[in-house]
Amino acid sequence: MLSLTPGAPGAPSPANAPVIPVLTLDDPADAPPLVRALARGGLTAVEITLRTPAALEAIAAAAREVPEAVVGAGTLVRAAQVGAAARAGARFLVSPGWTEGLLDAMTASGLPFLPGVSTASEVVALAERGVRELKFFPAEAAGGTAYLKALAAPLPEIRFCPTGGIDAARAPAYLALPNVACVGGSWMVPQDALRDRDWDRVEHLAREAAGLRAPAPPSAQV
Repeated sequence: MLSLTPGAPGAPSPANAPVIPVLTLDDPADAPPLVRALARGGLTAVEITLRTPAALEAIAAAAREVPEAVVGAGTLVRAAQVGAAARAGARFLVSPGWTEGLLDAMTASGLPFLPGVSTASEVVALAERGVRELKFFPAEAAGGTAYLKALAAPLPEIRFCPTGGIDAARAPAYLALPNVACVGGSWMVPQDALRDRDWDRVEHLAREAAGLRAPAPPSAQV
């Protein structure tokens, strides 16, 4: 599984939680009860994306009020966002892609991180930098399980957290791959549940997601 050790590349994936919820929030007041519901359901590592003006305040609120959760910042696309996310209380960092400047900033932060990739060349470039735990994004659009399966043989040391277009039905096929440590997704936080602040429903969906595993191999024919 991916490391939680400060300074080590890679975002957290607790052994009992194969899914990292990816959250986009407009109201920072929603962050603590939402993250608390996800943690109660067994998803204790959550990513709050920097896609809204409320994101940093939401990270700060969740990190402060829900100590049982590991709150990270996602959608980092500029080096300056790294420091802002760290100051808000993010404990890991995720980017949809990477540049040398962004990678340098994430490395210097001392926080675990997942830089995003969608091509073999990007994976090889990051491996040269010693980064072996990566976000594969956008997973479904970039080739899905077939693409990741093709990367496993030439790059067996690399582990991925695929994100983008993954739901409860697709997740087990990703988790069956030897080079997938976890998946990211937002299906356990439907828009209507967030709008209605139906935290019990979120907890139920989180519990289902936390129980996802790779499909069992077919039994041998006798």
